[in-house]
Amino acid sequence: MTLPEIQFATSADGTRVAWSKHGDGPILVRAGTWMTHLEFDWESIVWRHWLDELGQRFTFVRYDDRGSGLSDRDPPRLGLDEWVADLEAVVNASATGRVILFGMSQGAAIAVAYAARHPERVSRLICLGGYAVGSLRRERSADARREDEALMTLVHLGWGRSDPSFRRLFTGALMPDGSEAQMRAMDELQRRSAGGEMAAKLIRARGRVDVTRLAPKVTAPTLVLHARDDATVEFERGRQLAALIPHAQFVPLDGRNHILLPNEPAWPRFMEAVDAFMRQSHEPAPVASPVSTDALTGRELEVLRLVAAGHPNAEIAAALAISVRTVERHLTNAYAKMGLIGRSARAAAAAVAARGPLTRT
Repeated sequence: MTLPEIQFATSADGTRVAWSKHGDGPILVRAGTWMTHLEFDWESIVWRHWLDELGQRFTFVRYDDRGSGLSDRDPPRLGLDEWVADLEAVVNASATGRVILFGMSQGAAIAVAYAARHPERVSRLICLGGYAVGSLRRERSADARREDEALMTLVHLGWGRSDPSFRRLFTGALMPDGSEAQMRAMDELQRRSAGGEMAAKLIRARGRVDVTRLAPKVTAPTLVLHARDDATVEFERGRQLAALIPHAQFVPLDGRNHILLPNEPAWPRFMEAVDAFMRQSHEPAPVASPVSTDALTGRELEVLRLVAAGHPNAEIAAALAISVRTVERHLTNAYAKMGLIGRSARAAAAAVAARGPLTRT
């Protein structure tokens, strides 16, 4: 097959992020995750079934994490804000309206943070094998800290070697029930995706993630899935993530693999749960009483028109030549005048704006 075109989006700090899309249907954007490669993934027996199945259901947008794959290999910084900025750049480059976000493993926290900060751009959120708090943010024993340091040393020394022994430590945790062929494919993917120094930096940066304050702000309908015996991210951490997100659905999967493989029962169960989630109606709650826009100023009306069109606050600020803080102030004033409160205020205001022209008579 002809591989999808690879494009580049520029993140806020200038990092170039490689992305591509394939398939047809609603846009599903996968947040950056551990060790991917836009080209090599098509050859990989670890990722190919993901590309095929999701491409049959969605316009599947994926990108290589900064520092890995075809994205810039030596980014200036690593952290939650930078990863969210990368996702912002890819979403803005690939879609004009709302998207479905998919975050797996470390990418779940990035997707949650984006959904909390940009509710107007997210129609649904799907998380698999994710967590809210990285390992370095959680209380750990002295032995656990020493083990982490030893692991980082091994990554630095052995990641790029042709001998996969060092990388096999990670492969064994990601897919303990994988076949030898599947493990060899993951070993090779990790070698191609990033060098040892960057791999160690990525591991440390992922460990410092914490979205516990952002998760309760997510307003998009959310599906959280997690393998019961996940050998990489404990099942309880998936349950905690689901508990933090308002009204999130939680689906346990049977199995030990962190990356779901095509020959295990958890894979069709995952796809069935996603299909069922997509069939559910998630219409916004009806407004209890008619909402009037008569009291709004001309600038507040302009801002609401852009909200209804699906533009995030930063784009609205650029379009109107005002600051993001001024956009937020106009929205706060508009919500108050329209009698809208709480996390659903933006969606309700956008629904009102979308029903008809907002003009003075």
